[in-house]
Amino acid sequence: MKKLIACMTFDFDAMSGLVARGMTTPTPVSRGEFGAVAVPRILALLKRFDISGTFFVPGVVIKTYPSLCEQIIKAGHEIAHHGWAHIPPANLSRDEEEEGLLRGSDTIKALTGKNPVGYRSPSWDLSDNTLELLLKHGFLYESSMMGDDHTPYRARNGDVVQVDSPMVFGKPTPLIEMPVSWSLDDFPHFEFLRHGQSLMPGLQNASGVLENWLNDFEYMRRNCDWGILTYTCHPYVIGRGHRMLMLEQLLEGLVAKGATFMTMEDAAREYDGRAPF
Repeated sequence: MKKLIACMTFDFDAMSGLVARGMTTPTPVSRGEFGAVAVPRILALLKRFDISGTFFVPGVVIKTYPSLCEQIIKAGHEIAHHGWAHIPPANLSRDEEEEGLLRGSDTIKALTGKNPVGYRSPSWDLSDNTLELLLKHGFLYESSMMGDDHTPYRARNGDVVQVDSPMVFGKPTPLIEMPVSWSLDDFPHFEFLRHGQSLMPGLQNASGVLENWLNDFEYMRRNCDWGILTYTCHPYVIGRGHRMLMLEQLLEGLVAKGATFMTMEDAAREYDGRAPF
């Protein structure tokens, strides 16, 4: 019997991702502030479909919007680790990364009563130290890499990557990788972002993105008896009116295709039971 899992995940970054890029003037801050407007909309939609999702929240955002994060918990959703500030681990020293990891975990524990079991790095950019630190501090799963689409796998540690030599793979670890993809992330499709000399055009028509997102699930449905597909949304992105309609249509389409909705923690534990380390 088929079991096809959809994980609806939301990176509640608010203004932290823009601030981490040095965008601290009033307009980008207000842009991130819209995330606080969008979260209640998302919670209401998930409630209507009786779906439990996972919200990855930086510690600074939990401290900025504590009551809103409490609403997420009360609605039955998982809150997972998304760094202390929205600074990619690859830009931090090992000590800085560990300090931020512990600070973020302490903030989540104060909110939820337990340590987080899941981690997603800001900007999906891990350092050479991240996996070792996640294992050291007892994380169950990580969700920043792209080595598969709908099959979790064990994250490797100790890869040797050189430009002019063959890849040397490290050893698999107990840490479960819940793979993601930029194509299943709302940000690159929708966000117009000018920063320095770079430009992200975004602003795509939502109907085309909806078709792609449903078709990725349809491919899994046609080819797998079991799998997990992870969708990544940002409240201040997906929360705009026409995109909320797209999110509603996505959920309707996934229900019609027989999706089982789970938090990332529950889905990772199911994978762990199916494929013990």
